[in-house]
Amino acid sequence: MDRNYHVFSDGRIERNDDTVRLVAEDGEKKYVPVENAEALFLHGQIDFNTRLVSFLNDQGVAMHVFGWNDYYAGSVMPERGQTSGRTIVAQVGAYEDDDHRRRLAAAIVSGSIHNMRTNAVYYNGRGRDLEREIADLETAAGRVEETMAVDELMGIEATARKAYYRTFDEILPEDFYLERREYNPPPNEVNSLISFGNSLVYATCVSAIRQTALDPTISYLHEPGERRYSLSLDLADLFKPVIADRVLFRLINRSQITLDEFETELGSCLLNERGRQTYSKAFEETLEETVEHPRLDRKVSYQYLMRIEAYKLKKHLLTGETYEPFKRWW
Repeated sequence: MDRNYHVFSDGRIERNDDTVRLVAEDGEKKYVPVENAEALFLHGQIDFNTRLVSFLNDQGVAMHVFGWNDYYAGSVMPERGQTSGRTIVAQVGAYEDDDHRRRLAAAIVSGSIHNMRTNAVYYNGRGRDLEREIADLETAAGRVEETMAVDELMGIEATARKAYYRTFDEILPEDFYLERREYNPPPNEVNSLISFGNSLVYATCVSAIRQTALDPTISYLHEPGERRYSLSLDLADLFKPVIADRVLFRLINRSQITLDEFETELGSCLLNERGRQTYSKAFEETLEETVEHPRLDRKVSYQYLMRIEAYKLKKHLLTGETYEPFKRWW
């Protein structure tokens, strides 16, 4: 399976013959086996040039760049292996058709709330008192209708997420508290972890969409805008609870991430390099985990589930087959 590689060191990343080499500031050299790479995630202060970009394009490897505060800054994407004018026309047509867009947006919100609820139910069965939050999530799910305007659906999703985030303070030990979701910058450790995990899910969805002929800037729940892949925001909403949040819960509850993995400065709380490495390693291990897929009748990885989601949307747009959003079934 194609792998993601995370680079945390400061320095320079460059082409070296038929591979990629990282030259750290202290002169240490490391090599990245691009022949089995899906994407590079650059977390440090790293220089690169057009020769590297051209090489990664030839290899079909994406490069996702993270800036200050661990925020996703952008991607250097290879030329798409698949191009289809028919797909783009269908994708734009669905966006411009208000009824069609509403149906897709409602499906995404429904799947997102379902996946948030699965986490709440899981921990409620393990001694946390989350009955109120589960009820609030079920109420929000019951309000979703395909005929609703997109801004109404966004409001329902925001209400559900507010109820969902209340579960964090019950699930996590008392040293780690969320209180409320804040970012730009994150004020505490849990907010910092949520932001970092969400950005990794978003970037991974960018890579998944690249495998299709879909345009990542044309979306249905989130409004398309400048300088962002809004379709990745749509798909990421489905996977953040299942991947990013479960990694967060596991690492904190097992004391694999402690308060020592954070730095506080200028009113913000950020993961230090050790913390980012720990979280990224657990995140990639989760992407490689497999589950039995009920329709494919075989095991697939979490990372492949993201790719399947993009293909499902493409198939819906081209054939009219009902789009069923990813909802955790296990």
